[in-house]
Amino acid sequence: MKTLGAILLLSVWPALVLASEVPGEWPRWRGPFNTGVARGDAPLEWSDTKNVAWKKAIPGLGNSSPVIWGDRIFLTTAVPVEGGPAQTGDGAGGFGQGARGPQPAHKLMVMAVDRKSGKTIWETTAKTVQPHEGFHRRYGSFASNSPVTDGKRLYAFFGSNGAYCFDLDGKLIWEYDAGVKMQMRNAFGEGTAAVLDGDTLLLNFDHEGQSFLVALDAATGKPRWKVDRDEISNWSPPLVVTHGGVRQAILAAPNKVRAYNVANGEVIWECAGLGHNTIPAPVIHNDVVLVMSGFRNPNLMAIKLGGKGDLTGTEWVVWSTTRGPAYTASPVLHDGKLYVIMDSGLFSCFDAATGKAHYERVRLPKPYNFKASPVAANGKVYLSTEEGDVVVVKTGETFEVLATNTLANQTFISSPAFSNGEIYLRSTTHLFAVRQGAGATD
Repeated sequence: MKTLGAILLLSVWPALVLASEVPGEWPRWRGPFNTGVARGDAPLEWSDTKNVAWKKAIPGLGNSSPVIWGDRIFLTTAVPVEGGPAQTGDGAGGFGQGARGPQPAHKLMVMAVDRKSGKTIWETTAKTVQPHEGFHRRYGSFASNSPVTDGKRLYAFFGSNGAYCFDLDGKLIWEYDAGVKMQMRNAFGEGTAAVLDGDTLLLNFDHEGQSFLVALDAATGKPRWKVDRDEISNWSPPLVVTHGGVRQAILAAPNKVRAYNVANGEVIWECAGLGHNTIPAPVIHNDVVLVMSGFRNPNLMAIKLGGKGDLTGTEWVVWSTTRGPAYTASPVLHDGKLYVIMDSGLFSCFDAATGKAHYERVRLPKPYNFKASPVAANGKVYLSTEEGDVVVVKTGETFEVLATNTLANQTFISSPAFSNGEIYLRSTTHLFAVRQGAGATD
């Protein structure tokens, strides 16, 4: 986030990196600053009968997170073709493994919802497909890649099934087919967010086959460059920052964290150290990028920008810890503190500059499970659980729960979106608008 202190430091140290701030209230998955921090405030308390302005059933299944521009909320979903069953991923293997082989046909849908009323403004089918493999039976969907907008165009990414660009009234501008059928580990499913950087759209295709990163012209969908990657299944999206006058896309992954020159795709630096199943998005604090993995060989690493080549085991890795990294949820970075929630509900707060734990793996009031990423607003961190509660924790060096808010019979896998003091929570079945002073839902 741009702060006065950071601006003053920038004037004396031109290489210092500021977080990438963009217009709009919630135009991308991790918010306007790419840190999980919202502009302004948000309600502290709500329930099924308090501070919920509306509740809207969403067709099909989609675990992508909503994005917002102006008075419109945009989201994606996958709806079974009429008469066909929905894919749940229960078809093969042990816990969590998805079904392999062709799946039931689905319509890949994009929707625009009015922020004030919850009414559908428009919806369109990007494509009707028969997916080539399934997804994690509890946490996956055929619409798990979060969209992104710049206020002019909306970009919906469905991985192997293409990327689609619409105007904000739902007219298709272009579509892109990468020509790949990704083979994800254990058929866990696809779900890497598209990343928009000015006039460049970055799409990552890391899987058990030939992985690659592609940069498209955002206006036309034409490829600018494509680079092969020596990687396996990975769900973490690129983070684009400027350092030394160069835009670089930093991509965490199991084999190596790599930084690519956004102009041409050349590798600037790389660093090994993360474990398998990388999912959390990187964040940047001053000139240090923070990356993590939480499955096998968990690790949270802080890598200083400015290096070239292979930085593994060098002084460019300024700190690391194996205690408390998240498996799935991306962190919140606010006021020099990194807030991390583990899938098991253990919550930590680290000093982003040193790695010192202000508190570490603290238990929440009840046993919870997490897949949604936290969001912070005005001194509060919002933690959306699989059990339908949203626990609100105070920011700062000491742990304090401010509220626990329950919506009955809901499960939160998607991350929330915040706009103009309001919260939009997408469960596996509904979209909720949390608005201070609102009454009971219909």
